Amino acid sequence: QLQASGGGLVQAGGSLRLSCAASGSSVRHYALGWFRQAPGKEREFVGIIFSGGTTYYADSVKGRFTISRDNAKNTVALEMNVLRPEDTSVYYCAGDRNYCIQSACYKWEPRVWGQGTQVTVSS
Repeated sequence: QLQASGGGLVQAGGSLRLSCAASGSSVRHYALGWFRQAPGKEREFVGIIFSGGTTYYADSVKGRFTISRDNAKNTVALEMNVLRPEDTSVYYCAGDRNYCIQSACYKWEPRVWGQGTQVTVSS
């Protein structure tokens, strides 16, 4: 089970950090990722971190967002900087033992999901 937290309201250009805690079992060997979904839009891949720490990001957030994980604490985080109004979405953490490779991660379908947390960026 995954539990996301840390959403909120921030001004454009600001920063926000989301956290996601896993419970019930270790996700040490899981790929862990973040998705987002804005009203009226399809769910969008944001980024992923593999068990070894390698990351891959969507082009829309590359250079602004950073994913990290702490296997000892069973957590994954999403650090979001230089936020834009178009980043406004509900953000979801997710994980799976099945990985993806490079651009195929845009279509990654993890089986374990956390509840969403709202991020609103005002202009």
